[in-house]
Amino acid sequence: SVQEFMTFTSQLIVERSELGSRASVKEQEYLCHVYVRNDGLAGVVIADNEYPQRVCFTLLDKVLDEFSRQVSKIDWPSGSPATISYAALDGYLSKFQVRDPRG
Repeated sequence: SVQEFMTFTSQLIVERSELGSRASVKEQEYLCHVYVRNDGLAGVVIADNEYPQRVCFTLLDKVLDEFSRQVSKIDWPSGSPATISYAALDGYLSKFQVRDPRG
């Protein structure tokens, strides 16, 4: 499924990335933009080739900064969507979503 692809690919890219790094990796027809902070917190945006790289990293900066303020660092390694509530993500995804002018 798409969810399994996204989860597996994200985990693999994060594991292969160094602390404090940003990278964009092509996987199939997508670009996976990863940011691994120096504190180990990481995020991945999976987008098509037309979505601007700069915008992906701006989104990652904002989401990871806010997440780190709202969720205790002790919960990061063992946390999952079932155990950590981070409601702000939906708002960010909506704000950064590109609307297709063709409808």
